[in-house]
Amino acid sequence: MRIDFLRDFQPALFQSLKTYSKEKFFADLMSGLIVGVVALPLAIAFGIASGVTPEKGIYTAIIAGFIISFLGGSRVQIGGPTGAFIVIVYGIVEQYGVQGLAIATVLAGIMLLAMGFLKLGAVIKFIPYPIVIGFTSGIALTIFSTQIKDFFGLTTPALPSGFIEKWGVYLQHFDSINWWAALIAVVSVAIIVFTPKISKKVPGSLVALVVMTLAAYLIKTYGGVTTIETIGDRFIINSQLPDMEQIPLNLESIRLLSPVAFTIAMLGAIESLLSATVADGATGHKHNSNMELIAQGAANIITPFFGGIPATGAIARTMTNINNGGRTPVAGIVHAVVLLLIVLFLGDLTRHIPMACLAGVLVVVAYNMSEWRTFVSLTRQSKSTMGILMTTFLLTVIFDLTIAIGVGLMLAIFGFLKRMNESTQVSRTTGSIDLAKEAESHYTDIQEEVLHLPDGVEVYEIEGPFFFGVASKFDEITRELGDHPRIRIIRMRKVPFIDSTGLNNLEILCRRSKKEKIQIILSGVKDSVRESIEKSDIPQIIGSENICSNIHLAVKRAELLDAERKQRQINKG
Repeated sequence: MRIDFLRDFQPALFQSLKTYSKEKFFADLMSGLIVGVVALPLAIAFGIASGVTPEKGIYTAIIAGFIISFLGGSRVQIGGPTGAFIVIVYGIVEQYGVQGLAIATVLAGIMLLAMGFLKLGAVIKFIPYPIVIGFTSGIALTIFSTQIKDFFGLTTPALPSGFIEKWGVYLQHFDSINWWAALIAVVSVAIIVFTPKISKKVPGSLVALVVMTLAAYLIKTYGGVTTIETIGDRFIINSQLPDMEQIPLNLESIRLLSPVAFTIAMLGAIESLLSATVADGATGHKHNSNMELIAQGAANIITPFFGGIPATGAIARTMTNINNGGRTPVAGIVHAVVLLLIVLFLGDLTRHIPMACLAGVLVVVAYNMSEWRTFVSLTRQSKSTMGILMTTFLLTVIFDLTIAIGVGLMLAIFGFLKRMNESTQVSRTTGSIDLAKEAESHYTDIQEEVLHLPDGVEVYEIEGPFFFGVASKFDEITRELGDHPRIRIIRMRKVPFIDSTGLNNLEILCRRSKKEKIQIILSGVKDSVRESIEKSDIPQIIGSENICSNIHLAVKRAELLDAERKQRQINKG
């Protein structure tokens, strides 16, 4: 048991160290240094956009980033605050305060831990793609809408939380545009977009941050322009390590915040595993999804005690790590240490960063998150796909992510059940069965090309899963026909599984048939299906000898029963 546990839940760091070398260390060191510098503006921007102070975003990048790299199941995953959480965190802070956010984050961490230990890492990946794209695009649009005020330097009253109401305020106050702020924001976006064309090693967001901070400082100091708002104008930057905070977990707070905590946990799981999967494609390594969930859970449990916000795997920073040579979790640990040193020794300089520059950074983040090309391509697919996509997208934008994911999953489930129901067919055969048509795929040694059925024997074949969505289909056909054969053979060779409702319906059919003096014979029952049937009352109702492994035995059994019936009639005569 201990060996299995170590194999299933071994952090990627321990595996990497087995073949570690000086070359890998220097590659990880340089990559971690670059990623740490890249993470700084993003951590600050995500913290502010989430409705908390900038240093909370940095604390999250440091603490969660270290834990995720140390315990994670991916060799190159970089963890920290991400744009996907902005909408959720902002809503929680607005409704429950910073303390409510801390409680929800801890609860989400516990849920992520449970998912990991229950080995649900693979299950999370089965969330339908239209739902993922729908809420991701919805979050991107919402992030974009939250940055309009700082992007254009608008003077507005307190912004409402609703998407439509927020844009109404923007339109009413757009005449208060600050042209200096708009210029800084537009130039920041231009720098981020065009920097990769010059050098892919240097991140555009970092270049924009340095250039525009320096430009804003010079304009304010020597140009006499005082209308450029910076981080220091809105926040007091604390360049010290955070003290450990108390988080009042109690039954009432758990009951109140569990729904939003579940949303954080689900989004964190999806984002981190999606990032790890993308990283696998770039590096050729395979991540341990369950260990990754455990690391995400541990990070989200510990980080709130030091003022942090929800964290997960960050695709952009992870790819930056890969592109700069990072190949082991050491790079992620170095990135956390670099951020820590920046906070301790250069943290005071962050107060000069223009808010418009951060808005420009987040606008680019929102654009990259939107995946609009994929969004458009999905709208051209089936109506059900487009319905799930648009519903999830609109609910995310207009209401919130909790409702969007819940409704999106329900639509996806109903769509899946509908397709499964349509894929399961029930056919009826009398007189004879032509086995030659089935020879290529089902029989290798055919004794007879045609099986002749005795009079009064009907064969019903079920093709597809016998689950609750199609369990009544067979019953409906028999009722429509209204016939009363003496023997009814049910071929189940193409039934891969049967659920409890399907089993119950089959049992009801067997009981009713027995009352109507119709003998049921089951044919071609797969081992997994037979195991379920044997745990029910069906063998006692129809007789275990009437559960046959193939159609030959089933027809022979029917012939035997028919012969016994005729013999009884002769004896009576």
